[in-house]
Formats: sequence, C-alpha cells, structure tokens
Amino acid sequence: MGALGSDQAERLSGTRHSAVTEMPDELRADVRLLGGLLGQVIAEHGGPDLLNDVEKLRKAVIAARRGTVTVDEVAALVGTWPIERAVHIARAFTCYFHLANLAEEHFRIRTLRERDTGEAETPPSGSLAQAVRDIKGDLGDDRVAELIEGLELRPVLTAHPTEARRRAVVTAIQRVSAQLAEYNMPGRGSSERAESKRRLLEEIDLLWRTAQLRSTKLDPLDEVRTAMAAFDETLFRTVPLVYRSFDAALGEGTGTRPPASRAYIRFGSWIGGDRDGNPNVTASVTRRALLIQAEHVLSALENAATRIGRTLTAGARYTEPSAALRAALGKAEDTNPELVSEFATRSPGEPHRQWMLYVAARVAATRRRDLDLAYRSPADLLADLRVCQESLAEAGAVRQAYGELQHLVWQVETFGFHLAELEVRQHSQVHAAALEEIRAGGALSERTEEVLATIRVIAWIQERFGVTACSRYVVSFTRSAGDIAAVYELAEHALGSRAPALDVVPLFESGEDLANSPAVLSGMLEIDAVKRRLADNGRLLEVMLGYSDSAKELGPAAATLRLYEAQEQLTTWAVQHDVRLRLFHGRGGALGRGGGPANRAVLAQAPGSVAGRFKVTEQGEVIFARYGHGAIAKRHMEQVTNAVLLASTPAVEGRTAAAASRFRPLAEQVAVASERAYRALTEAPGFPEWFALVSPLEEIGALRLGSRPARRGLGAPRSLDDLRAIPWVFAWAQTRVNLPGWYGLGSGLAAIMESPSGLEELKAAYREWPLFASLLDNIEMSLAKTDRSIAARYLALGGRDDFAGQVLAEYDLTRKLVLTVTGHSRLLANRRVLSRAVQLRDPYVDALSHLQLRALQSLRSGDSLTDEERDRLSTLLLLSVNGVAAGLQNTG
Repeated sequence: MGALGSDQAERLSGTRHSAVTEMPDELRADVRLLGGLLGQVIAEHGGPDLLNDVEKLRKAVIAARRGTVTVDEVAALVGTWPIERAVHIARAFTCYFHLANLAEEHFRIRTLRERDTGEAETPPSGSLAQAVRDIKGDLGDDRVAELIEGLELRPVLTAHPTEARRRAVVTAIQRVSAQLAEYNMPGRGSSERAESKRRLLEEIDLLWRTAQLRSTKLDPLDEVRTAMAAFDETLFRTVPLVYRSFDAALGEGTGTRPPASRAYIRFGSWIGGDRDGNPNVTASVTRRALLIQAEHVLSALENAATRIGRTLTAGARYTEPSAALRAALGKAEDTNPELVSEFATRSPGEPHRQWMLYVAARVAATRRRDLDLAYRSPADLLADLRVCQESLAEAGAVRQAYGELQHLVWQVETFGFHLAELEVRQHSQVHAAALEEIRAGGALSERTEEVLATIRVIAWIQERFGVTACSRYVVSFTRSAGDIAAVYELAEHALGSRAPALDVVPLFESGEDLANSPAVLSGMLEIDAVKRRLADNGRLLEVMLGYSDSAKELGPAAATLRLYEAQEQLTTWAVQHDVRLRLFHGRGGALGRGGGPANRAVLAQAPGSVAGRFKVTEQGEVIFARYGHGAIAKRHMEQVTNAVLLASTPAVEGRTAAAASRFRPLAEQVAVASERAYRALTEAPGFPEWFALVSPLEEIGALRLGSRPARRGLGAPRSLDDLRAIPWVFAWAQTRVNLPGWYGLGSGLAAIMESPSGLEELKAAYREWPLFASLLDNIEMSLAKTDRSIAARYLALGGRDDFAGQVLAEYDLTRKLVLTVTGHSRLLANRRVLSRAVQLRDPYVDALSHLQLRALQSLRSGDSLTDEERDRLSTLLLLSVNGVAAGLQNTG
C-alpha cells in the first residue's frame, strides 16, 4: 500500500505516548513488503486515485496523533468522499490490518524459535524446564510425583464466536502466510524469491477481492467446522510436542524410555452443546457436532497410524517381535485372514510394520462404522499400540518404541475417539419450567421436549463414544442446589434407569451468586445423584465461575475481587468436605470479560484453588490467536502448564496468601468505591438507550458473528440484563472507549489515595500481590487501546453530555492513577511487544473509526434516507466494524 508499507511504519504513533517502541528490522521488512504489495493491488483495482485517497487519510490520522491537525479536520476529509469510495477505503485499511497481524505472527514465531536455539544455563522464563526446576526445589520427590500425576490442563472451546472474520478471509490470510514463509526462507535464490513474491502478490490480490462480510448467518454446525480447523492444522500435531518438552524437562533420555508423566491435556467444547439463549442449538445439532468431531479425530489417528506403519520397517532379524505381538498377529489373522495376509505379503519379515498397518486399518474401520473390524473404544486402540511399543522396547528398539509411536499414544490419550468433551449448558429457568410442565402432567411444550431430547442424546453419545465424550452439564445462573437436582430429575424423566452419567456443574455469575456458592455446594452434597457421582470419580466436583456477567454487573475491579473471594471460600469449603475441587474459569477473550495473559491469570488465583488443575474457556478470536500456529500453540500450552505447576507449590501459595492477607482491606475499599462508580453510570435511567445510540450495538448482529442471538429479547435494551456480555464488550471496543475493561478503577484508587499512606500501600500491593498486579496491568492494556478524542465523538452521538462527561472524567482519573501506582511513564511502558503492536495499529484504527463515525452519524441523524443509501451506509459501518476488530485484535 504505497506508504502503508514504507519506512514510516515504525513512527506511526509517536504522538500520544511519550516514547515510541522501535520496530525490529525483520518485522519492519515484512510490514513494508506486505503493505507495498497491498498498495499495488489497490492501485490496480481502483486506480491511483483510490490509493491517493487512502494515503490522504493515513497521513491525516498520523498528523492528528501528532497534534498538527484536529480530529474535526480528519472527519471533514472523510465526509468529502462518496459512500462507495469510503467503502473501498475501509476495505483497504481492513486488509492492511490482516497483513500487519500476519507479519507480527511471523515475527513472534521467529522469536520463539530463536529463543529455543542453543543450550541455556538457566531455563527460560515460562518454560516447562523452569517449572520443573522450581517445583523440585520447593517440593520433595513424593510431592513432585503427586503434583505431576494429578496435573490437568483443560481448554474449552466455546460457542461464543467473536471471530469477526469470515472463514474465507481466514483461509486467504493463511495462504498469504504460507507464501510469506516461503519468501523469508533462508538460502533461497533470487529466482525462487521472485516467484514467492509473485505468489504473495497473487494471494494478496485474492484477499482484496474476497468479501469481508458474511452474506449468511452461521449456524452452530458451521461453528463446529470452523473450530475443527484449529484441531486439523495445529492441535493434533502440537500436543505431543508439549508432552515431549515436559518429558525432557523431567529427566534425560526422552524418546528412549517410558515417559515420566501421563498425558495431562484434555480439550472440551461448548460448540454445538451450549444452548443457553441459543435456540439454534438442538439435540440434533449436539449429536451431529460430536459426529463431526469424531470424523476429524479418527481421520487424524488413521493417518498417523498409517504413517508410522509404513515407516516402521524394522526387520524381525534385527528387531525380534515379542511373544505378545506374535500372539496378537496370530489372533488378527484368525479374525481377518485376508487383511493380515495382505500386510504380510506387502511387508514380509516386518511384524511390527504389519501390526501397525493392521491397527491403522482398524482405526479406518472405526471411522467407517465397520463393526466387524472397528475398535470398541480408545482403550482398545491404546492396548494394541502398547503391544507394539513393548515389543519394540524388549527388542532394544527403544527409539522406535518411545519416539513417533509414543506421540500417537499421547494423541489417543488426549483426544480419544471424540476429540474434545462436548459439554452441554442450559439456563436454570429452562429446567425449572420443564419440570413444572412435567409435574403438571399435561402436554409438554416444544422447549421441554427439547430438554428431554438433549439428555437422550447425551446418553446416545456415551453409549457410542464413552462417558468422557459428553457428561458435563453446566447450569447457568445456579442459585440453589435445587437447580442442580432439577437436571438429575429431568434425566430420570427422559430415560429412567438408563439415564446417562452426568456431572452437573453449577455456574455462578452474579456477585450475589458468587457469595452464596459454598452454601449451594453444601446443598449439592445432599443430592443422591451427586453422592453417587462423587463416589465414582474420587470425590471430584467441578464448579464454574463466570467472569463475563460478573464484570458486566460489578465492573472490572469489583468483579476481580469477588471472583477471588469466591475461589478462597470454595477452596476452604472443599477441604472441609473432603472434596477435590476443579474450578472452571469462564473467561472471555477481551479484558472486560476476564481476558488477558492466561499464565499470569493462573498465578493470580487464590492459594490452594489451582492444586495442579486448570480449566478455562477459549473463545472466538482467542482460539485462532493461541492455537492457529503450532509454535505459538506450543508456547501457550507450555506457559500455562508452567503457571499451573508453580501456582500449586507451597512457596507461591505462601507468598500469595501473605500478600492477600495484608492487602485485603485495601482491595475491598477499591472494590466498593469502583463498584459504586460503575453502578452510578450503568444503572442510571436512560443509560442503556444512550449506549445503543453511541455505539454500533444494533448493527453488530448484522455482522453474523455466530449462531447465538446478540441480545435477550427484542427491541432496544432497557437494562444491562438485556445485553449479553460479548456485544456489550464488542460495542464499547468499537467506540474506542473500552469502558468494560477499566471503568470504576479510577474512583476505586482515588478512595485509597485520600489517606496519607494510600499511594504507598497501592504501590506495595502492585509489587507483591499477583492479583492486584494482574488487575492493574490488564486495565492498563485496556486503557492503551482507548482513544480519548475519538471516543468523545462517539459519546456525543447520544445527546447526553452528562453521561459523556462522566465517562471521560473517569477515563482521565483512571489513566492518571494507574500510571501513578505502577510508576510507568506511559501506558504499557513495561510491555514492549504489546506497546509496539498498539502503536503500529493506532493510526489505522483511527482511520476506520472516522469512517465508522461518518456512517453511524448518518444512520443516527434521523434524516430521510433512501433504502439504497441506508444499505450503503450499513455496508460501510459493518466493514469498519470488521476492520476495527482486526486492528484491535479484539472483539468480545
């Protein structure tokens, strides 16, 4: 894009920060290359005038950040273009963001690989080697073994799709990514680089020509298939590499001995199972979702087994098969003589190869539902793999036994035949209404029949794929133990004695429900079905904490403390009742919904609440940000594992407990004052209606982000209860206000600073208490993505100067006091990489914000518009929404 990819890139936003983070040479080169090629494509498509207009806006927003022009002058420039021209300009900036994000991803991957080269005396921070070193120093051998044996990491992909990009756009970006990797590959000749550059230009041209907006609404199965891309392209191959790193950290000789730990990662999914507020998720959808998952994982297992079988050419003369393997081959020949004979003919004298090809054939039969040859369960497949593994080990071929074959064992242990445990979620009121109908004895409504059908589908899934494929049933807005008992009663109505095994999980979301959660769990222990489940699973009880709705209700600061207190209370309750507690953290991708760096979040948990187990939701754009590339996915899972191990040690728990005890009164004052300020705004009469006017809230639904309705009920929102947390956060991000991520904290900090020692106590809390540090750092990130001058233009659209003034005053206060407490000279002064990312994007996000404001102002003005004019304005608005989401790398 002409100058968009030029050497100005590293100077883009040196205006509202007192310092600019220098862009590394490799990243600058990629940004310049991709931006220049995009500029060429735009000029070819729309002529030099289009590129010139793009450049005018780019230079104007940079000048506005430097203070040499006003935002009013930028708005005036945007207002001179016909809508169709503005649409093309919005597309240009959106495409640029996709390419800038791609360049940063490539730079991050290069950085990770560079860190992984050579032998370091001290293990790098966040690595598995560092975690193993530290836990061995803090725990005895028995405690280390106990912690490792109980280690669990459970990421749950959720049915909250906040990924604003079309799948076609994502695919186009992936093709650009592949060509960029080819272009940058070391040792390539000039002709090879020229061809790579030509292919890059071809793919960027196609990205430009690909429609950015979805023409049809996603259904739940579209969401399932989209999530499968992360599995197919990354997770299946990456998870064994994480285990391999852990095994290497635990002791020398990995790949030549049995692994020192078991497979500890288990994926879950709500996609196709979460029906809370989504009538599109039915029993039929849940059934088909599991079948899609099974098809993908069985295909992957079949391919892996086939690959190993074809390469395992160890001859019997040099690698003698064990008696167990010979017996297994003999039994297989009795059962399937033609198939085994075929393998023996193709691979004479290679019994291990024959066996693995036979295993691959059985996996293929499992996928096809050929019951004569299919495996009945993953356990049966694992048994056959271990026959081969043990035979190889006995013959001295330990590298063959514990190399690639071990990777396949780990993949089966992690993914089974179902890939991810499908979890069902429904609102407690739906269950209550269903039971009321059933007890009345009359005809059942369609919704009640659907509840019963869902339970029958769970039973069908368990019969076909095992209990671990689908047994968790999450109850939203759990208020009492009766809400849990209702699900078990419904299961009896649905299937009687054939009811499926269910772990009914309470979800506590509001401040009141979080405070009441221990009492609810005590009531659960009196339910016979819960008693039976606890007896069967070693007294393991799962509890989910909702970050999104608690933050929407209380504000970010108060919600953070209330969630921490709930963790403390639940941990104490679990010890008192001899229960192994697993906390399930319902965190969103955005900072206003509990988002932020996952490893830091783990280390900020209440002492004793982790205990080697961490379960968390992974949502929308976060799924692809964390699991879209193997190197990044591996690093993420290793960092979280590192944090889970360290957070479970007495040393870390002791420091955290001491800090929490010291600073609890201070935090409580912050929480009370911040919640008061937050509620004073959000519960004020007219606030929901004002919010709908100043943001593209109403238009977000037209983006067709997912199958779930954006709002409860119809019409404009009358209270925050009418809004789901995702559009609430997404809409505020679009306005450049990011209110859910920071509002109220300034008032909370100001309340402490009224005392003479208040500031020093706040600084000490920031230094010593991980929870408080995480809260301030996350709010600082949210403030850095806020633009006050552009935000003010959005806030003015609502015609309520009082609300607008209130928001901007709290922003000014929060920004000032956060910098005072952290001691930072500017926002993100201690986060070089993130600061660079924000600075790189800020001016281009500004450009799209001005385009969006033009469309929003026209649509809100009340002026008579023709249908055609309204359609064109809506297209501009939605394109700008899409582009701002790409630029901020954040939606809901």
